[in-house]
Amino acid sequence: MAERERREKRGDRGGRREEREASEFVDKLVHINRVAKVVKGGRRFAFAALVVVGDQKGRAGFGHGKAREVPEAIRKATDAAKRALTRVPLREGRTLHHDVYGRHGAGKVFLRAAAPGTGVIAGGPMRAVFETLGLQDVVAKSLGSSNPYNVVRATFDALKHQDSPRSVAARRNIKVSALQSRRRDGDAEQVAE
Repeated sequence: MAERERREKRGDRGGRREEREASEFVDKLVHINRVAKVVKGGRRFAFAALVVVGDQKGRAGFGHGKAREVPEAIRKATDAAKRALTRVPLREGRTLHHDVYGRHGAGKVFLRAAAPGTGVIAGGPMRAVFETLGLQDVVAKSLGSSNPYNVVRATFDALKHQDSPRSVAARRNIKVSALQSRRRDGDAEQVAE
């Protein structure tokens, strides 16, 4: 007992590194579904879970898990989501760089960058993605299917097409400042017209 207290005062928890790694991620349960498999003796019920995981600093992923018990399905989905993390460039760490459209199957979403203080204006499955990603100001609309699986996949498709000025400048072999100045000049011309 005394040894454990001494270790806790030092901050050493006896090799619980995995616990600290898990705490850096935020996970949100988006949807849980009871599914049935028909067998000779009747129906076998299981649960399917859709989970979104992120570090609230621009990395997020989603996963799907299925098991006979709900906690096990959620654990499987969380593990799958952690294996499928993607990085999304954020402007000022709070919003998107530009408006973007994404789709998966019949799920279609439209995401717009927003001014500071707007907040997250989005429906359930998209809201979970944005909160785990760390977006603070975004306006989003789901246009097609309301199936949570398709909405989440369409949202990640849209986020995959998000470009930062740094990556665009690198692709065009110009400096970021030159790209930014062109943008400002274009805005001034629109105001003058």
